[in-house]
Amino acid sequence: MRAGIVTLVVAYVLSQFYRAFLAVMAPVLNADIGATPEDLSRASGLWFLVFAAMQIPVGWLLDNVGPKKTSSILFGIGAAGGAALFAVAQGPGTVNLAMALIGIGCSPVLMANYFTFARVFEPRVFGTLAGVVLGTGTFGNVVASYPMAWAVETMGWRETMWGLAAISLLIALVMAVLVKDPPPFEHEPGAKKGSVLTLLAIPALWFIIPIQIVNYAPAAGLRGLWAGPYLEDVFGLTSNGIGIVTLVMALAMIAGNFLYGPADRLFGTRKWVIFFGNGLAALSLFGLWLFPDNSVVTTTLLLSAVGLFGASFPLIMAHARAFFPPHLAGAGVTLINLMGIGGVSLFQFASGGIFAATKEGAASAAAPYQSLFLFFGIPLLIGLAIYLFSTDRTD
Repeated sequence: MRAGIVTLVVAYVLSQFYRAFLAVMAPVLNADIGATPEDLSRASGLWFLVFAAMQIPVGWLLDNVGPKKTSSILFGIGAAGGAALFAVAQGPGTVNLAMALIGIGCSPVLMANYFTFARVFEPRVFGTLAGVVLGTGTFGNVVASYPMAWAVETMGWRETMWGLAAISLLIALVMAVLVKDPPPFEHEPGAKKGSVLTLLAIPALWFIIPIQIVNYAPAAGLRGLWAGPYLEDVFGLTSNGIGIVTLVMALAMIAGNFLYGPADRLFGTRKWVIFFGNGLAALSLFGLWLFPDNSVVTTTLLLSAVGLFGASFPLIMAHARAFFPPHLAGAGVTLINLMGIGGVSLFQFASGGIFAATKEGAASAAAPYQSLFLFFGIPLLIGLAIYLFSTDRTD
């Protein structure tokens, strides 16, 4: 089972890569096939939208088919096929279709790991395990920064995408061999199977879901898309410069995942670690709003702070996991993931409109991006206000 978990983590590294690589490709895609930042915002939004929409069927598949077939088949068809389609794109429309297909392929890999943890390991270590997997997977953000920029400039973006298609297909084949399904859950006599509606009827989750919707959106939106155009328009950076800044942000996101994972056991609370961590992420966003063109160093530090303090996804998942019935583990983790990724999707789609609306007649190159920082920061504060009334639970 360990070899299968490692393989799923490798697939998740690629999943993180695919959600973030458009930022460094923005200049070359604009020059080559006319894809504007607004076009790439839609493409990125489609990845997250399709990924989110897949979470409910993925939850059912995990509970009824198992992670082995679910992850290997979807990843092989979606991730490999989508990367190949991207490689032959002649315009933004094909990029949209390719990103949607890649979103389908990436949708089960993290949840397959979380499903296995929920079935096999004790609940008290779920947050730590989730943080390790998420932190390791976030190395995909590192590869999607400077290394991706180097590959595009050295080999060309089409050749790079063909290489990614081949790697994705190979990983899918390895998953089909090494991933093992955990033992089926034995229902207690008279226990009902239940569904997503059973989970939504749990009052405690309604105070956790809002922070999950807004928590990941700022880091994902800035690292995965807007950092590239922002650094190019405001500071005049090229792909290499953008790659370096986004690399630093990616490393901060990795550190955040590893720090948040065991924090509940270290401090004896999940709620307040999540609350204060996301409060610092919100302050970082308002710092970017106040000082949008101060310097590359200041901007890099603030972007990295957004990534570091906004990496509480595994701890939020662990907080919600404490309220799931054991036999709905698959449906539960995918429901919470749906809320997080669905939130990113909505913000990505809307951010393109915000940018376009504020770009016309803007007083400076930084002004449209200031609007984006507010657009990400204010909902995070609202989510924190609702989360304040949640029930702390660490078992």
